[in-house]
Amino acid sequence: MPLTPTETLALLDHLGLRPKRFLGQNFLVDGNIVRKSLELGEVRPGEAIVEIGPGLGTLTSALLDAGAEVWAVEKDRRLSEYLMATLPPRYPGRLHLVEGDAVQAPLAGLPRERATAGFKIVANLPYAISTPWMDAVLSGPPPTRMVLMLQREVADRYAARAGTKAFGAISIFLQAAYDFAPGHRVAAACFHPRPEVDSCLLVLECRPAPFFFAPPVKALIRLGFQQRRKQIGSLLRTRLADGARAAWLADLSGAGLGPHARPEQIPVALWKKLRVT
Repeated sequence: MPLTPTETLALLDHLGLRPKRFLGQNFLVDGNIVRKSLELGEVRPGEAIVEIGPGLGTLTSALLDAGAEVWAVEKDRRLSEYLMATLPPRYPGRLHLVEGDAVQAPLAGLPRERATAGFKIVANLPYAISTPWMDAVLSGPPPTRMVLMLQREVADRYAARAGTKAFGAISIFLQAAYDFAPGHRVAAACFHPRPEVDSCLLVLECRPAPFFFAPPVKALIRLGFQQRRKQIGSLLRTRLADGARAAWLADLSGAGLGPHARPEQIPVALWKKLRVT
C-alpha cells in the first residue's frame, strides 16, 4: 500500500531527512495518484519499468507489487541507502537501483538489450531536470509508453503547438516520436511539501513509426529557439549548404511560410524535413 501522509512524515522524521528543494523533493502522499499512475501506465507483471527519483519508494513499491521489474535512479544518497535496505528483501531480483544523476543515467542503467525489447517509464520528475532528462531519453531506445508526473508548466511546454510561446525545441523532439493521451490533473495537496504550482500526469504513447532527429539537426533547432526572434532564413544562411537550405525553404513556402518565419511558427512536420549536410 502507498504511504499515507502521516506515514510519510513519520518516515522522513525517523530517517532525519528534510525535503531538499534543489533536488525537487516533493513526496507523493496520495495513494489514489499512485494507483492512477499504474493505471495510465498499463503496468503488467514482468514488464521493465524505469523510475526517476524513487524517494521513499511509494511509487516504486506499487510498481513492484504489480509484478514489474524496476530500474530506478536516485540522487540522494540517504534515500538510496534506505531503499536498498528495505525493498530488495521484499522483491528479490526485481529492483535495480542506481545512485546518481538521472540526466547522466536517464534509463537508470536499464541494459540496452532489455530496453530494445520494450520498456516503459513511470516517474515523478523533478522540475529542474525534466527537459534535459527528456532530451537524453529521446537519444536512446524509445520507451513504448511514459507516464510522467510533471509541473503543469512543463507539461504545457511538451504539448505546445507551433505558433505559441510555449512551443520550443523539446516540443518538436517529443511530438515527432510520441502521441499524447489524456492525462490527469494532480493538486499540490497530493505532495509533501506542497509545491507552489499544480502538477499533472502526462501520458505519452510511442508512435507506430516514431521520428528521431539526427544530432546536427537537433543542435540547429535548439539554436533557433535560443534566438526565437531571428528569422529562419537569416538563421540558416551560414549553417546549411545552399541546396539543403533552398530545399527546406521551398517546403516552408509550400506550407504558406517562408524565410521570414520565426522558429516558433514552424510546425513539427516541417522541422522533420530539415536536413543538415
